Amino acid sequence: MENKMKEISIEKVTLNIGVGESGDRLDKAVKLLNKITGAKPVKTKTMKRIPTWSIRPKLNIATKVTLRKKKAEEVLSKLLNAIENRIIRNKFDNNGNFSFGIKEYIDIPDVEYDVEIGIIGLEVAVTLERPGYSIKRRIKKAHIGKKHKITKEEAMEFIKNKFNVKIIEKGEEHDYE
Repeated sequence: MENKMKEISIEKVTLNIGVGESGDRLDKAVKLLNKITGAKPVKTKTMKRIPTWSIRPKLNIATKVTLRKKKAEEVLSKLLNAIENRIIRNKFDNNGNFSFGIKEYIDIPDVEYDVEIGIIGLEVAVTLERPGYSIKRRIKKAHIGKKHKITKEEAMEFIKNKFNVKIIEKGEEHDYE
């Protein structure tokens, strides 16, 4: 009999586009994330001053959108199809989370090329959880036990089974079967 508290699920999927500047390119990135997810993206601001890059504090230079529950699974499925359901092993961290990039949004199924947007890539970060992980966010924060944490191997197995993803080694990205 399977332990219900050991079941892994997707907590959130975060899509991020960093453009490095405020203005027209950032507005295009916001429009793209809205087109892909149907959710309203937020703009992220810088915290540091980097004069060589013309960046100052509180300047909007990127946009992101966070999806949860059913919507997160639906969008993640599309995004994995864009990378041919292949993830490199070293894209998983030791807490069971993983991320990957999509070079051009036109690779995503059901997303048409938009002349106004042009060609933009994006980053996808997926956070996994087990029941009981919400104790991290309560008023009196508690510690998640070592046995309850998601390992890299468990996360890879979950993604393989749930989304039919093939885990590959670095260097195999361009080898097609």
